[in-house]
Amino acid sequence: MSDAKTIERIDHADALHLHRFKYYDFAMAAFVAILICSNLIGAAKLVQISEFKIGSWNVGMFGAGILFFPLSYVLGDVLTEVYGYARARRVVWAGFAAVLFMAFMSWVVVAMPPAPGWEGQEAYEAVFGLTPRIVLASIMAFWAGELSNAFVMARMKVASGGKHLWQRTIGSTVVGQGVDSLIFYPVAFLGVWTVSQVVTVLLTNYFLKVLWEAVLTPVTYRVVAMLKKAEGVDVYDTDTAFTPFSIRS
Repeated sequence: MSDAKTIERIDHADALHLHRFKYYDFAMAAFVAILICSNLIGAAKLVQISEFKIGSWNVGMFGAGILFFPLSYVLGDVLTEVYGYARARRVVWAGFAAVLFMAFMSWVVVAMPPAPGWEGQEAYEAVFGLTPRIVLASIMAFWAGELSNAFVMARMKVASGGKHLWQRTIGSTVVGQGVDSLIFYPVAFLGVWTVSQVVTVLLTNYFLKVLWEAVLTPVTYRVVAMLKKAEGVDVYDTDTAFTPFSIRS
């Protein structure tokens, strides 16, 4: 007798609410952890690994957050594909709240007076002293970009009948990362970096993020297949309310 688990197609929210998921909470935790790392560790550092240029565009210069942030979009695609738009939206709001809390606690800790004789305040401020402008840019870009990504992913799945996952993952990333980049870099760095640096980093990071998604497509396929088999469902958002202003799953 085969022990393969049947994967049930679910199109309606009422049926989805009755299903008990095994790994959704773990996926949410991983998403939030990656998001915190990308904002706390790499958001504001500008790095250059080469001086290779295409015209005036230095393709070797980019933001360090590229190491982390694209992984949140990969995981966002997995969440939408396996659990549907509503649960992916809930994860986005959880990430939004986590970034706000991280920013607030960073401000509190940096603002607290250092003990006499402790000489690490300047270094601590340099690492954890997040400016309100960067925080605002980050949460605006993340919220709009991730929800755009999830929306495109969910709509393309219904339109394609669940076929061609690679088209959905890359297509949604093209849109989501585009929205994210167009908001984050101008809001965060215009007037701090030169216009040329902002445009260069925006374009370089955008293309690198989309490339990351394409490179990780085989991993996305494997994770999606494993989770669908483990959860026993394949969700289609045929009757989903796509408002972004909700945390209902």
